[in-house]
Amino acid sequence: MGADVGIGDAAYGLGAGLFFIGYFLFEVPSNLLLDKFGARKWFTRILLTWGLITMAMALIQGPKSFYLLRFLLGVAEAGFFPGVLYLITQWYPVRHRGKIMGMFVLAQPIAMMIAGPLAGLLLGMDGIANLHGWQWLFVAVGLPAVLLALPTFLWLPDNIDKVKWLSIEQKQWLKNELVKDEAEYDQTRHANPLHALKDKRVLLLALYYLPVTLSIYGLNLWLPTIIKQFGGGSDIQIGFLSSIPYIFGIIGLLIIPRSTDRLNDRYGHLSFLYALGACAMFLSGWLNSPVMQLAALAVVAFCLFSSTAVFWTLPGRFLTGASAAAGIALINSVGNLGGYVGPFGIGLLKEYTGNMAAGLYFLSIVMLFGLILTYIVYAKLERQKTQTVNIQKPL
Repeated sequence: MGADVGIGDAAYGLGAGLFFIGYFLFEVPSNLLLDKFGARKWFTRILLTWGLITMAMALIQGPKSFYLLRFLLGVAEAGFFPGVLYLITQWYPVRHRGKIMGMFVLAQPIAMMIAGPLAGLLLGMDGIANLHGWQWLFVAVGLPAVLLALPTFLWLPDNIDKVKWLSIEQKQWLKNELVKDEAEYDQTRHANPLHALKDKRVLLLALYYLPVTLSIYGLNLWLPTIIKQFGGGSDIQIGFLSSIPYIFGIIGLLIIPRSTDRLNDRYGHLSFLYALGACAMFLSGWLNSPVMQLAALAVVAFCLFSSTAVFWTLPGRFLTGASAAAGIALINSVGNLGGYVGPFGIGLLKEYTGNMAAGLYFLSIVMLFGLILTYIVYAKLERQKTQTVNIQKPL
């Protein structure tokens, strides 16, 4: 793409950053509009605009159009991920949210696992219908979102009352369970939802989310390079080996979130995942055996994706209603700045040292920081006198 439309490395890096700026600026407004207009209309809007803008990326003519569309893509996508998380808090009692979050986050490693081979096939369509391979890639990625917009508008219910597959008694039972959670966990409804943006608990969780996003984005972007430097091999072999850690990420999401629900223990699991992930990340840079290095990266993926699902059960323990919409959006928007810092930091360290080991050591330190934050978050959020739930201490 760069050679075809005249976009260099610096321009590409700026475009990547503009996406995150648009995403950051419009995350909170998008979630508040979701609460106002309802899930059916707002998710339809997100799918339609995101899909169309993604397809429009196939039409870029140079740096300026690239910058504009990348920024608009961030604006369009803002609100989707935190919007789903907010909906989960409106539908599922606290005791079931670990499993549900795990099922939702499961889409991430699955997508990352198949993205490489699929992109290779699409890039191989270069020249068909006078389109470059990268143009086919943007069309193929954006089209499913556009096609899903209509079914979303027709079938996605806005709230429990509008669900057709539940009886009146079942709807009332579910609403009663959510009301019980609100009382048991002393959940907050701010008079003005924007006040959630100043809530110290929300700001602390935004900081706490950074180590996860920084590590996942950094590892995801550089994983093929890491594997190539460790063991070499053809592009096909590297693509296959790059999918192995994501398989373990999927396994983690099928096990850990359910365990947190069963034991009613979020912080103990998070402590374990951060500690194990930090050790595995360090070993992936320190070991000399390609097999052992890949095994260490698989453990890292197991820990990172699992910790993401467990983390997102925390905001809904003390926020509800529109306050949850605003708070979750802020946490996600601030945390996702790690999506820019992680890859950029690893790239700088690789350029300075000439290898990937320093970047992996950097991510190991980041995960240790996450471990420290686990204890701080536990102390600040869970020791409040208003909590009546039985709370497990970190390991």
